[in-house]
Amino acid sequence: MTAPPAAAPTPPPSPPLGHQPIGGEGGRARHGMLDPVTVRAASSVLVGRQREIAALRAALARARAGEPSTVLVGGEAGVGKTRLLEEFAGWATDGGARVLVGQCLELGEAGLPFAPFAAALRAVLRADGAEVFAGYEAEFARLLPELGRVSAALAAPAAAPLTDAPRGYLFDLVAELFQQLADARPLVLVIEDLHWADRSTRDLIGFLVRAARPGRLLLVSTYRTDELQRGHPLRPFLAELDRARGVERVELGRLDRDGTSAVLADLLGAEPAPRAIDDIHERTQGNPFFIEELTVAGDPVGCAALPDTLRDLLLARVDRLPEPAQRVLRIAAAGGTRFAHHLLAEVAGLPEAELEDALRAAVAAQLVVARDGDYEFRHALVREAVHDELLPGEHARLHARFAAAIEAQPHMVAEGRAPAEIAHHWYAAHDHPRALVTARAAACAAADRYAYAEQRRLLERVLELWELVPDAADRLGMDHLALLEQTVDAAVTAGDFSRAITLTRAGLTEVDADAAPLRAARLLDQRGRLLALLGKSDGSSELGEAYRLAAGGPAGVERVRLLADIAAHLVKIDPQQAARVAAEAVTDAEALNEYVPLLPTRIALLCHGERDLERGLAELRQAESVARDAGDAPALVLAMVYRSDVLCELGRYAESAQAAEAGVAEARRVGISRSTGAYLLSNRAEALIALGRWDEAEAVCAEAARIDLSGVTGLHWLQLGAGLRLARAHPGADELVGRALAFLGRPYLWPNHRLPLHELGIESALAADDKVEAVRAARVALADQSLPQLPREGWPVLSAVARTAVRVGDRDLAATVAALAADLPARHPAARAHAAQVTALLATAGRALPAWRAAVEAWRADGQPYPLGRALLALAEAAAAAGERDEVAAAVTEATEIARRLGATPLAEAAATLARRVGLRGAGQAGPGVDLLTSREREVLRLVAEGHSNSRIAERLFISPKTASVHVSRIIAKLGVTNRGEAAAVAHRLGLLAEPAAPR
Repeated sequence: MTAPPAAAPTPPPSPPLGHQPIGGEGGRARHGMLDPVTVRAASSVLVGRQREIAALRAALARARAGEPSTVLVGGEAGVGKTRLLEEFAGWATDGGARVLVGQCLELGEAGLPFAPFAAALRAVLRADGAEVFAGYEAEFARLLPELGRVSAALAAPAAAPLTDAPRGYLFDLVAELFQQLADARPLVLVIEDLHWADRSTRDLIGFLVRAARPGRLLLVSTYRTDELQRGHPLRPFLAELDRARGVERVELGRLDRDGTSAVLADLLGAEPAPRAIDDIHERTQGNPFFIEELTVAGDPVGCAALPDTLRDLLLARVDRLPEPAQRVLRIAAAGGTRFAHHLLAEVAGLPEAELEDALRAAVAAQLVVARDGDYEFRHALVREAVHDELLPGEHARLHARFAAAIEAQPHMVAEGRAPAEIAHHWYAAHDHPRALVTARAAACAAADRYAYAEQRRLLERVLELWELVPDAADRLGMDHLALLEQTVDAAVTAGDFSRAITLTRAGLTEVDADAAPLRAARLLDQRGRLLALLGKSDGSSELGEAYRLAAGGPAGVERVRLLADIAAHLVKIDPQQAARVAAEAVTDAEALNEYVPLLPTRIALLCHGERDLERGLAELRQAESVARDAGDAPALVLAMVYRSDVLCELGRYAESAQAAEAGVAEARRVGISRSTGAYLLSNRAEALIALGRWDEAEAVCAEAARIDLSGVTGLHWLQLGAGLRLARAHPGADELVGRALAFLGRPYLWPNHRLPLHELGIESALAADDKVEAVRAARVALADQSLPQLPREGWPVLSAVARTAVRVGDRDLAATVAALAADLPARHPAARAHAAQVTALLATAGRALPAWRAAVEAWRADGQPYPLGRALLALAEAAAAAGERDEVAAAVTEATEIARRLGATPLAEAAATLARRVGLRGAGQAGPGVDLLTSREREVLRLVAEGHSNSRIAERLFISPKTASVHVSRIIAKLGVTNRGEAAAVAHRLGLLAEPAAPR
């Protein structure tokens, strides 16, 4: 290499390396496996690497203390090693450390010696100049030829061989230079892609780790675990380093589903749909690089084709295998991601020795791994890429072989999987008659395992194949309508309501209502409920027609069951009609004198009239017992849904949470978590919020989000989660609130879902101090005709509206609230507490203090900490206005502790502001403190409250207008308000205008 002219200027210093992309020069970042590709989407967030970041930070802390440290970061290609080090390097640089980066090159053992060290030292040369090498330029020129600018007398011959003695000297010089740099500030040396390191690079690393051990130096090296085939020179080298002191290994695994979700959200700029997360996570198995590649390729949901760049990368290693191994890999790909040796041998039909040689080559190439006696593709996308390369005839032939082999010997696949595997392979083989029959058998097997989502998919396949098989009805022993009915049931149970409603429309076009009234009635009943669940309509016309047909249908168990369902669905639309239908169902059931799942009927009766909840609890327990004895899992789960809900309304929150938790487990066991069981999750979250166990409640809401609930079944947890985020001032509160309030735009919502959304909208506006929106939302809520009929949901709405009326001083709004509250029953603890709170909010100044004392006691009786904390602050304000300073301090102290325990940031801030305004020493200290305002400031505040200008205040107090202005500014700052009007309002509310009491 020719050195540049000696007169050439020294390159300008580069920016701190901690803020440059690791793994590349200039602005072009390296992306793991995607070396040839220069443009693609990349996530800007680091997800799921808290443990690894903590390990690196701890290692740097040890290095700062003078203890040499080495961290070896391993992981498969694309798992995020470079991204991890970029994050760590930025943090280290911000903390005062210096970061140098070098990268090994894919040139093999005969490659460029010391390449990563040359890159790191080149950065030193650019930043510090040649003088940093302190006269040893000739020696360092072996690593950096550009140092040949020194005089020829000092330069070493460029072609001189590096013998062991000079090499040891060079190693010492490198170690001394790193020590010199580390003495100035801690040094982090990053060596990337150690699996490509040449022998000289490995020797120098070994010297630094085992012999030289410079202080205040952290050496971090990355390597690909999937490159370390047997015989790879890095394997023994890593084993040697493991024995050295101060060496730590960090293994990066793949992301879990939540990690995949976070990366997708960052790439898409919005919260992805749960099904998109499931699809991407299943295909990528949590590899961040694969996630990015599939996402940038198009719509993440159902992305059928791999991007060409990714396909080429996945197949590159396959193409390097011997042809026999490639052939076996293609056969295995038809069998799925995981395959048994004996099944592969049966299908391949190869001699055992030849098959084992082929598999050994695939395992050695890290394409297949042996696991629990079977084989598995190291990555699902590798199998997908190999499978996509099959020729059409080869594809059909191989899948037919797998189907026949599994049919002959079902034990060759995992227990219980044979029906689904057989159906899949016959379908892939395009053998339509066999695919039809086996898909139906697999659907029945899936239902027996409570795998209703799988059952629905298989029945959809049967519907697809029906038109392709002329004698489908004879082969299956059922008509097309019966198949549609089964598919509707499976879709409803699996929680896929949108597909179910489409199928009911198809079924209603086929059914003859005159010849089969109960079949038509059942489809109409399902359709009516589905319309309401999706927020499309109340479904009343469908339910009315369903009842008309059922009432005229033949007597029997089927008719009783149908009437019970119709009664339960009518409860939220027409309670009186629901009760009449329920009574008819009960009469028919008694006449039959046999078990019928009558839980829907009991619920209809429970929800009608005066609602004796204690009697209802006894009914629900009896229903649970009957359902459990009969093995009726859906009826059992439904009973647990309503029992947990009733317990919550009664204020027995701990019992409600326990009942819901037990129900969640039962729903999960029988595969109905996305339908009936969904309500148990939100019921549990509601009870946990009431108990003040907010972290647990957030975890339950996150679990509900992952399930991807359909229609309004996902609304309850969404509304609860949004309320939690508001109460905690979570950064994502607005997004969740917006998603929840969007349901109000649907054509129809059940009232018990609609009213809590009105409350959420009001609370959200108040939290944002948007008084105009708060008043608008309050008036919309008061106009809801269902409010007077639903005390449980109505009282929280009235509380929120009353708070709005007080905040904005709207007397008409307050009067409307008072009128509605006068007639709204308050039978249970939370309702009674809300009623007391509304009374206190609307109370006149002279009655505010006793009213708030009553409200606080009502919330204590109910047991919910958050509304208690808010009531305590209101009590403190009323006590301050009445001059009861000891009561103020006690209330503020308790409210502060509640806010701290819950993580309710706005409540804590409000408590601190109130404490400052009334002159407490601290929100967490009991007892009176010093006054917030001086006596002169109190005099100024009284005149401000009377509406005087600064000039008039100056005249009254014999001070200059400038001094008066300074006093007003200080008062506004101390009270935490924004203008004179707010200062006067706070002063009136907190009694700051009264003369201070004489000291006792």
